[in-house]
Amino acid sequence: MKFVSWNVNGLRACVKKGFLDYFNEVDADIFCIQESKLQEGQIDLNLEGYHQFWNYALKKGYSGTAVFTKKKPISVKYGVGENESENEGRIITLEFEDFYLVNVYTPNSQRDLARLSYRLEWEEELRTYLQELDQLKPVVYCGDLNVAHNEIDLKNAKSNHGNSGFTTEERGKMTTLLNSGFVDSFRYVYPDAEGAYTWWSYMMKVRERNIGWRIDYFIVSERLKNSIHAAEIHSEVMGSDHCPVVLEMDI
Repeated sequence: MKFVSWNVNGLRACVKKGFLDYFNEVDADIFCIQESKLQEGQIDLNLEGYHQFWNYALKKGYSGTAVFTKKKPISVKYGVGENESENEGRIITLEFEDFYLVNVYTPNSQRDLARLSYRLEWEEELRTYLQELDQLKPVVYCGDLNVAHNEIDLKNAKSNHGNSGFTTEERGKMTTLLNSGFVDSFRYVYPDAEGAYTWWSYMMKVRERNIGWRIDYFIVSERLKNSIHAAEIHSEVMGSDHCPVVLEMDI
């Protein structure tokens, strides 16, 4: 199966910048997006052959996730645990016969770290949720996770230590997750690859010079790691400040 994840940073804008061309070309079995930034009825997306599942934020023009899948899932869940009403539209879980797909747009801890404590609580709750799912079926967890795990995952590590997305606390939560039975698919395939980034600031010439961060992931249950065929970063694809990431595996 081929999985794609892309933070489109506003789907309506991304559609005007070639989203559908890429969507049709990549021909994913499951295509996940984050930061759709729209409400129900604000876009008519004709994706022939795909079932569409949307989680909208209550706040207009903010957050939001969606999953487009060729195969109809057994069930769909929005939110985590007992909380079915997740106001920021950040999580969609699809259950299939052999696995769970969890598409997530992780909260940013913000430039002044005002939301760091909320973010850390989120990480704890989500890890518990993923572990509970993993006891039932293997998990494919993807999305914009808003953290560069290690120094190799961003261009300017030293000057960004302690900044949002590269705090000791956020990185530690990722380490804890990976130590609890999950694998970062890209690092499994390319443990030493440098300059592999998925997000770049809109500042002048930053993307051209590849001054970026790797904050978009496919993380899978450890027992799926030998099924991974390919883990790719499509950095040539424009239309957002993020680029798509791809996972191909036998599942």
